[in-house]
This record gives sequence, structure tokens and C-alpha cells, in this order.
Amino acid sequence: MNTRAQPPPTQPPAKRRDNDAPHTKLDIDHLRGRPLPEAGYEADKESRGHVLVIGGNHQMPGAALLAATAALRAGAGKLTVASAERIAPGLALALPEARVIGLMETPRGGLLWNDGLATLADKVSAVVVGPGFLDEEASCELVAALLPVFAQSVVVLDALAMGGRPQRAVDARQPIVLTPHAGEMAHLTGWAKEDIAADPLACALHAAGAWNATLVLKGADTVIATPEGQAWVHHGGTPGLATSGSGDTLAGLIGGLGARGASALDAALWGVVLHAQAGERLSGRHGSLGFLAREIAGEVPAVLHALCAAPQPLDERKSLS
Repeated sequence: MNTRAQPPPTQPPAKRRDNDAPHTKLDIDHLRGRPLPEAGYEADKESRGHVLVIGGNHQMPGAALLAATAALRAGAGKLTVASAERIAPGLALALPEARVIGLMETPRGGLLWNDGLATLADKVSAVVVGPGFLDEEASCELVAALLPVFAQSVVVLDALAMGGRPQRAVDARQPIVLTPHAGEMAHLTGWAKEDIAADPLACALHAAGAWNATLVLKGADTVIATPEGQAWVHHGGTPGLATSGSGDTLAGLIGGLGARGASALDAALWGVVLHAQAGERLSGRHGSLGFLAREIAGEVPAVLHALCAAPQPLDERKSLS
């Protein structure tokens, strides 16, 4: 049951020796024990869910494009994108699969809530908010308006949209996923980035509990923590994933999986692994650095297929060799 979110204390939690808070190793074997919802071969696009991406601005239209593309690559059936009016026509051309809605901007480039978005509330199963946002104050106001309306959707808050959850005591009835890296976590909490990097596990657990949200603390080792005190640590990926737009792609993957019917936690766990595995595939072809965020989502369907395929019995594998 969700409770009123509270800001964390000024000081970070006491550092645990060797990051030894109880946690589960997140890897492919663990994911196979948490299968994604399967719509079946006869299902239509409606059964795989509708995702709404709210993001982008006139300076960073690509952020919304990256998140929206990733949501579809994760298997969502329908897509709506809400972005700044002046870039909406370009996004519609770049994303022929999507319905695109134009939103008014603040003078500083923030997006303003439009009551017309409420007409989507009974159709949308996941919302991704924040990729490419400017104007933190406007972002917080948009999130505060959105949460009560999309109470039945999984909501992924990324980038500046995260400020609307931790810094305001917002009562949210739906599951929330927050996706900060260490720098964003420092901004949200007032903790030193160095303290967060020194013990990301303890910091993620503490913040997830304080904010009543599933927290994905991104880094070389990514921590996923829940308000109930559960935690998973993913070791993997490649340095090339630390690139502009990569976080937008991860947020879109989580939203797309949530639209398919995965819980907020499972969407976060699967999203992190899919993102890392896609990076590994790109690294194998291009080297560990230099591939682009726009290339990550294209690897996801093949990774999903490989992870979701039922393991073949040994005798059948032999017969195929």
C-alpha cells in the first residue's frame, strides 16, 4: 500500500561494510524465474498494452524519440508521445508508429500539462515521463497533475521528472519507478555523489523506502531497490552504455515492459538486463566505446527472444547440431 512520500534525511545512510546489505544477484538465470507476461500468438496490439511517453523539448527532441522507440522494441502494442508543440510534427514523421500530441512549453522549455491527456487515462497501461525535460519547476508541476489521473498505470519517472516525486509529498496510488544515476541521486537527496558511489546499495534501499517507489540507481553496477527493502544488483553491461541518450532508452524499455503487463519491479529488472545485454551485443560488434544510444533499442527484440525462449532438452539440442 502506497503511503505519503517523505524526503530522505540530509545525511546518507551509514555506510555498510563492503556494501553487504542483503540483495539478490540480477542475471539472466534470475530473470528466467520471473517470466514476462505473454500475450500469445493470436493476441492483437491492444493486448500488449498502450504506453504514453511524455518528454523532449525544442533543444532535445531526440530524448522522446529514444524512449518511445525503446518502448515499442520492448513489445508494447501501442504508443502515444506527448512533446513540445514545435517539435511534434518532426516526431510524428520520425515515429510513424505513434500518435503524437503537442504540448505548450514554458519560456524555459518545460512542458505544460494538457487536460486532453486525461482522455488517455483509461487506455494507457504505462507512462514514461521525463526524457529530455527542461525546467524542473514545470516538470514537477506536470508530474503532480499526471499522477492522480494515471492512477491505474505504471509510471516511470526519469531525469527532471523525478523531482516531482521525492521533493513533494505526493500521494500516488500507482506503482512508481525512479531511474536516477548517481549525479541525479545527489541532486534529489542533497547527499554527496561520492557517498552514493561508495555505497549505492544502501543509498538505493534507503531512498526507495523514503519515496515509496521502485528505484533503479544506474551505474557500472546498477541497483534496483523496493520500498519493502528488497534489492537486486546487476553487474554487467559495457562502458559504452554510459553515453548520451542511454538512460532515455532504459526508461522507455521499462515503460514498454510495464505496458505489456509486467509489474513495476519486473519491468525494472528486465529493463536493466535487456539494456545491458543490448550493450554487450553492440560492444561485440563495434568495441566497448562509440556505439550510439539510438542503436541500443534495435538489439532488444533479439535479446528478448533469446531470454524468453524455452531451453531445449539436451537430446533435442543434439539433434539440431
